[in-house]
Amino acid sequence: MPAPFRADRRWGFSHERLGIMFHGNTITHLDSPCHVFWDGKTYNGRSHSVVDATTGSAWAAVTAAANGIVTRGVLLDIAKVRDVPWLEPGEGVFPEDLKEAERRQGVRVQSGDAVLLRTGYGRARHEAGDAGGFTQAGWHASCLPWLHEREVALIGADTPQDVQPSGYDDILMPVHAVSLVAMGLWMLDNCDLELCAATADELGQWDFQLAVAPVRFAGTSGSPVNPIATF
Repeated sequence: MPAPFRADRRWGFSHERLGIMFHGNTITHLDSPCHVFWDGKTYNGRSHSVVDATTGSAWAAVTAAANGIVTRGVLLDIAKVRDVPWLEPGEGVFPEDLKEAERRQGVRVQSGDAVLLRTGYGRARHEAGDAGGFTQAGWHASCLPWLHEREVALIGADTPQDVQPSGYDDILMPVHAVSLVAMGLWMLDNCDLELCAATADELGQWDFQLAVAPVRFAGTSGSPVNPIATF
């Protein structure tokens, strides 16, 4: 510390060193397109070599969203559509579920929207103490053409997105692989959607302003976030 401060017994401070592992199945986080590769390529055909172990990614890192993501969010409550408290681990969500949710909720997904998928896992975690695992409910890969047709900009879920098992033996997480590599679709993993769903149901309004502000970690493939839905 500089000498003037060392002599001042009334002055103090605290500081931190943070180490964060935010990818995985528990922390709410944003995936940027450089998070996944397929055949050695990331989004728009860029080589995996754009990622360096020392400096991180020079292409499609989370800093591409450094000014935040603000757009119309739409919550599709699949557990409510199926009249169950939550989907069981391994249950997939299919295009017909998305269409039925739109019909029952009186909302339509449009170009540029962020679509948040509620499987009810947040309720299962809070009420049943379900700690999750690699088997989980989530998007089935058959939803990808529907998302592409609607020109969705971002998808989220209360799980790590992909239903597991995915039904595709040769692709571990097909929703991640196609969304990030082929579509440039940003992803919000592990959202707690229970309060959002309760508010939407009370208001009878399933769309809102969604704001996602990632930390400006230079060159990283994502960031922990606290998404905010404003009705």
